[in-house]
Amino acid sequence: MCVKIGIILGDQLSLHLPTLGELDPDQDRLVMAELRDEATYVKHHQQKIALIFSAMRHFAHDLEQAGWRVDYYRYDEHDFSDFSALIAGRYRDAEEVVVTQCGEYRLQHAINQDWQARSGVSIRCLDDSRFLCSPDFFQKWASGKKQLRMEFFYREMRRHTGLLMEGDEPVGGQWNFDSNNRQPYKGKTPLPPELTFERDDIDEQVLSLVADQFADHIGTLDQFQWGTTTAQAQQALAHFIEHRLPHFGDYQDAMVTGEDTLFHSLLSPYINLGLLDPMAVCQAAEQAYFSGEAPLNAVEGFIRQIIGWREYVRGIYWLLMPDYAAENRLGNDRPLPAYYWTGETKMHCMAECFRNTIDHAYAHHIQRLMVTGNFALLLGVLPEAICQWYLEVYADAFDWVELPNTLGMVMHADGGYLGSKPYAASGSYINRMSDYCKHCQYNVKTASEPDSCPFNSLYWHFIHRHRQQFSGNHRMRMIYRNLERMDPAKVDAMLTRADTLLADPDAL
Repeated sequence: MCVKIGIILGDQLSLHLPTLGELDPDQDRLVMAELRDEATYVKHHQQKIALIFSAMRHFAHDLEQAGWRVDYYRYDEHDFSDFSALIAGRYRDAEEVVVTQCGEYRLQHAINQDWQARSGVSIRCLDDSRFLCSPDFFQKWASGKKQLRMEFFYREMRRHTGLLMEGDEPVGGQWNFDSNNRQPYKGKTPLPPELTFERDDIDEQVLSLVADQFADHIGTLDQFQWGTTTAQAQQALAHFIEHRLPHFGDYQDAMVTGEDTLFHSLLSPYINLGLLDPMAVCQAAEQAYFSGEAPLNAVEGFIRQIIGWREYVRGIYWLLMPDYAAENRLGNDRPLPAYYWTGETKMHCMAECFRNTIDHAYAHHIQRLMVTGNFALLLGVLPEAICQWYLEVYADAFDWVELPNTLGMVMHADGGYLGSKPYAASGSYINRMSDYCKHCQYNVKTASEPDSCPFNSLYWHFIHRHRQQFSGNHRMRMIYRNLERMDPAKVDAMLTRADTLLADPDAL
C-alpha cells in the first residue's frame, strides 16, 4: 500500500483541514474511526458521543462526495482500541501517515511518541491552521509576562483579525462593552424560536448505538437537539444571527428557571468540531452590526468569546501543558458531591444547571462559571475532579478549551496566571442574575442560619480560609475590609454554618 494515509480526527470535520491540503484525492486515502479509547477515556455524556459520531459519519459522506476515498471504522464493527493499533493493523505498508495537530495533549503525545514506534510508519503532524492564533504567535505574545490577561490579548487579536476595527481603533471607541451585558431577564423581550433538525438514518443509527453501548454514561438521548452536518451547523449560525444575537449581549449573563438557552448561540460544539469556521462566524456577527441587525454590545461580546477567550485558553493550554494540568495552588482536595452526576440537590440553582447539563449536554457560561463551578471552588473540590467532570458532561468540551477554563478561570488553581482574581461569589450574584433563588428552600439573604444559602456561608468560609493568598490582591481588598468590619460573632456563626455544610456536602 504505497499511498499516503490521512487521519481525520473527530474534532477535525472541516474541508479546510490542513491534512486534506497535503494529500491527493486521486491517490491517497483518508481514515476516520470511532475508537473505544477516545470514547471512554472519560465517560463522555451520551449526547456528546452521539454528536461526534454522527457528525463524523456525515462528514465522511461529504468527503466521499468531494472525491475522496475514505476508510471509515464504525464503533461496533472493528476491534481497534486506538489509532496506533489501527495504523499498525491496517496501514503498515503506507508511505506516510499525515495528521493535523489534535486538541488534547494526551492524544498529541501519542501521535508524537507512539504511532510511529508501534506501526513503523512515518508520521507527519501538521499545524492546525483553523485557529486564528498559532501557538507560536501566542508564545511570542506571552513571553516575559508573569501573568497573562485576556483583555490585552483580545485587543491584539482584534488588530490581528481586523474585526470591529476602524484603522487602529476599535469600532465604537472602546474595546469592551461588557458593562452593558449584565441584565437579568425579566420576560419582556420575547424569547427566540426553537431550532430543530430532522433526523436521518445516520442519526438514528448512531443514537441507537450510543443507547446500547454507552447506557452507563451520564445523560439522556431523549432530548438530543444538536445538528450533525455542516449544513445544519450553518443553519444554526443563521438562526443565531437572526433570532438570538440582537439580545445576546443584554442577557448573556442571565439565568431563568426552565429556560435552558435564552439568547445564547449554541454554536461552540460546531466550531470546536470543525463544522463552522471561527473567523466566518465572527464575520457573520460583525456584518449583523454593520447592517443594523444587532447592536454593538452584543456583537462585540460574542466576538470576544471567540477571538478572545477561545483563542486565549488554547494558547495557554499549549504553552503550559502538561504541567498545567497538575496545578492546585489553593490545595483543594475534596471530591465532587454525588449530585454533580444525579442532579438531585435542594439547591435550586444547582439543580437547574444539572438538569440542563444532563438533558442537553449543555449549560451556558454563567451556569458553568458562577453556579456549578463557583460552588466547586467554594467547596474546595480537587481541580482534577471538576476538570474531568466538565470534560465529560458538555458537548463542546475538548481538553484544550475545557482545562484552562476550569482549572484557571473556575478554580483559580494556577495562582492567577489566567485570571487576576478567583470568580468566587455568594448567592447574591445568582439572585441578581436569575430567578433561581425565588424557587429555592434556602434563604439567599442570610449566611449563618440553618436554612441559609450554602453559597453565602461557603463564600465567607472561602474568603476567610484563603486570606493569606488573596488579602493583598487589589481586586479583593474591599472584600477583606468588609470582612474585617463584620461583628466577630457574626463571622464565627457564618464559619460554623459553613463547617457544617463542608462536613456533609452531599446532604445539600
